[in-house]
Amino acid sequence: MTDRPAPTDDGAVSVLGTLEPSQVRVRFPPSPTGNMHVGNIRSALFNWAFARHFGGKLVLRIEDTDTARNSPEALQYTLDSLHWLGIDWDEGPEVGGEYGPYLQSERLDIYRDVVERLLAAGKAYYCYCSQEELDQRREAARSAGQHSGYDGHCRALTAEQVQAYVDEGRRPVVRLRMPDRPIRFNDLVRGEITFLPENLGDYVLVRANGHPLYPLVNPVDDALMEITHVLRGEDLLSSTPRQIALYEALAEIGVGNGRTPLFGHLPFVMGEGNKKLSKRDPSSGLDEYMQRGFLPEGLLNYLALLGWSIADDRDVFTMDEMIKAFDIRKVNANAARFDPKKAEAINASHMRLLAPDEFAKRVIPYLAKAGLLPAEPSAEQLSVLQAAVPLVQERMNTLSESVEMLGFLFVDESAFSIDPDSAAKVLTGDAAAVLEATSKALEGLSEWKTEAIEAALRESLIDGLGLKPKNAFGPVRVAISGRRISPPLFESLELLGRERSLSRLERARASLSTD
Repeated sequence: MTDRPAPTDDGAVSVLGTLEPSQVRVRFPPSPTGNMHVGNIRSALFNWAFARHFGGKLVLRIEDTDTARNSPEALQYTLDSLHWLGIDWDEGPEVGGEYGPYLQSERLDIYRDVVERLLAAGKAYYCYCSQEELDQRREAARSAGQHSGYDGHCRALTAEQVQAYVDEGRRPVVRLRMPDRPIRFNDLVRGEITFLPENLGDYVLVRANGHPLYPLVNPVDDALMEITHVLRGEDLLSSTPRQIALYEALAEIGVGNGRTPLFGHLPFVMGEGNKKLSKRDPSSGLDEYMQRGFLPEGLLNYLALLGWSIADDRDVFTMDEMIKAFDIRKVNANAARFDPKKAEAINASHMRLLAPDEFAKRVIPYLAKAGLLPAEPSAEQLSVLQAAVPLVQERMNTLSESVEMLGFLFVDESAFSIDPDSAAKVLTGDAAAVLEATSKALEGLSEWKTEAIEAALRESLIDGLGLKPKNAFGPVRVAISGRRISPPLFESLELLGRERSLSRLERARASLSTD
């Protein structure tokens, strides 16, 4: 039996076909080869949101048959990355399930058995053509203006011809016998698609060395794991008719439950120059966003926008809101451009949504990595951090910016330094007089509080020296924080404390007098 999506009353393609919502089963099949690509993450996100929307199951299946590129460490990295993103799965590694194993490297006997059954049923056949022969026939076809795909040379070999190839020592590949008819399917993103038989040659399922290929193992796993929907990248669209033919062949030999999954092909993610975003592009890997301090929910929100939106006038939403609203039919089939600045802006919006205590908790690992705080701060350090967070939360786009924004509060005094560029631009002219006046104004304060600090500095520098606020407070800011950009000055002075503030002011003034 083959399910095809049927039109609904409004003419749209049905998402479920004849299924109940709880019967939905989708899969995410990453290859554990290192840094996860944002395009793969978007595929994982859409499959996850689709499954959660219907109350179905997400299967995590690992494509690890390429032993030269895969490793246990890479697999663990993949799992850790998904955990960090908050994308959980219902079946797969660490979880188990009744359709395992979920690592393709542990399913090789399954693939061998299926291939033997396909061969026995005449659904597949051995092909003994050498690469040189294939290339020659393809070139001849091209020269004649004909289709240059596989020409079916070995489709109906006699026993004598097979024996002759065997006697030559040729090692055959296994090809699927494609049906001689158009293959049509309703793509959940792109609508009805038709592939003509002349463009669909018999393709290779198993290499001559016995290694099973992607076009075999994925449909076999989908059939045996009873996957109902395949949501994947547009780059795999050309392989879909061949896989549909294999699903049908598998159904005829009794592999799986006889269903062909419904397909939805997600748009390309484009990078600079309107080229497909590749793994070599600097903004394409998850590691960059983790290190820069993106929130998982901020990154996922942006990736969701690469082809889908929750509303025409709204870009920021939670994952719970996405799950509730997600409709694969509303994914735009046009290529989506990855915009790092927009990604950062969406992330910044999510940072503003965090409660201050949660924000403080999330910046600790970045401050700890910089050596500014221990992994578990003391009560005093935590108190300072929690007091500082409201001053910077609206000014930061990523968590890693906390090192520059808040580092001056936690750095050891012996290691504190002023950014040379800031010093060159701000600690000039009347800066020495400003710092001296600032020290005198603050030394006599009976209460080291923001309001008292502000009043004293405004009276001394603006009223007393007649300076504009920018010229008055700029040198003080650089002397205190080491940078031209910092949290609000008066609050920063209060958090830093009287002793350290006066010491930094004196050091900055003394450095000017010796220049």
